[in-house]
Amino acid sequence: MNHSIRGLGLLASVALAVTLLLPVRDFAQSNSKTDQWIHVRVESKEEGGETVRVNVPVEMAVKVLPAIKHAPLHDGKVRIDCGHMDDVDLRTMLDAVRSSKDGEFVTVQGKEDVRIAKSAGYLYIHVTENNHHARAANDGKGNETHARSAVSKVDVKVPMKVVDALLSAGKDELDIVAALHALSLHGDTELVSVKDDDNTVRIWIDSKNVSD
Repeated sequence: MNHSIRGLGLLASVALAVTLLLPVRDFAQSNSKTDQWIHVRVESKEEGGETVRVNVPVEMAVKVLPAIKHAPLHDGKVRIDCGHMDDVDLRTMLDAVRSSKDGEFVTVQGKEDVRIAKSAGYLYIHVTENNHHARAANDGKGNETHARSAVSKVDVKVPMKVVDALLSAGKDELDIVAALHALSLHGDTELVSVKDDDNTVRIWIDSKNVSD
């Protein structure tokens, strides 16, 4: 199951990869308030931790991405190593979800709670991981510690039209530029939310040129 989740994790990381691969010097303000922007916000909960905000116009990303030649990204497409990652055929998996009826495909309850579903034109992936581990601490009375519970939550919401666009590149590739075009037509959408004890990550798209 972990291999399957890591394979599907590529879907969650696509939007983040788009922003991280763009040169910082190319981040510019747009005069059009109707343009769609991809936003990434990463906040560290650690003492003295940093908050990173990235705001990228979709139109700019569409123009810049084809010019980047950095494996596995080329010509606005991402190669997915002959369609397999960790023994998971990602293209086949996405295509199966795309062509199926709405429903809940995977539900796992345990140390790692997983839910994968399709509903009303969206693919949903929810993962909650509960980790219990001991950590030395002091309660102020000279008594040392107890086990601490750490919870990590990942929520992904992807329009199925974006999945269609990703798969339009052909065998062994995902078309990121086509996916961005499809995403820009979908209006304001939150794509990825990740929360754990150390960091929070949020990736979304809207018409604002600044993040919240």
